[in-house]
Amino acid sequence: MDSSYEAKIPRTVMLKAIDATPDSFKEFGQVIGVSPDGEEFGPHDAQLDLTRGIPRFYIMHLEDRKLKFRTITHHASVTQCLGSIGGETWYLGVAKASILDITKSKDEMDLKSMQSASGHYYVPPHPDEVCVFRVDGSKFLKLNVGTWHAGPLFKSKSIDFYNLELSNTNVVDHTTHDFRKDGVVFLVDE
Repeated sequence: MDSSYEAKIPRTVMLKAIDATPDSFKEFGQVIGVSPDGEEFGPHDAQLDLTRGIPRFYIMHLEDRKLKFRTITHHASVTQCLGSIGGETWYLGVAKASILDITKSKDEMDLKSMQSASGHYYVPPHPDEVCVFRVDGSKFLKLNVGTWHAGPLFKSKSIDFYNLELSNTNVVDHTTHDFRKDGVVFLVDE
């Protein structure tokens, strides 16, 4: 086989799914579970940042989201909440936020830094920093501002998800990294 062709075939990285719990997911955001009616607001509730625009809460219908991904996205201006409507099992690939502080001098900026279309600077996630979480039952994930995410992914033909973000998140605050640049595609190992 031609070696130039082989170089273009991405390496498949198997990621073992981790159960999403408040402890296992804390560096990426929060896992929000059921709480009793009337309970007052506290640290167990989603700590949201929706201050940079008009919040949008909607139901999105997703189909054919197999347990494989090659791109990952972040939003620099908002926390985002995702959850399956019927409590069906789903998966989310994630990597820690890597948005850079623009008040640093250019000498302090990482040589790998990039500027997004929306203006902020970031470092693309390294393939070794990506992990995947399994979400079961009546809970949702709140992603911290800038958390890289791929999905939702699932085995069913389709699932409806609720999504809380800003009204224009997918238009003006949607930065995507394609791991084909790194020669990698990810496959979820349940």
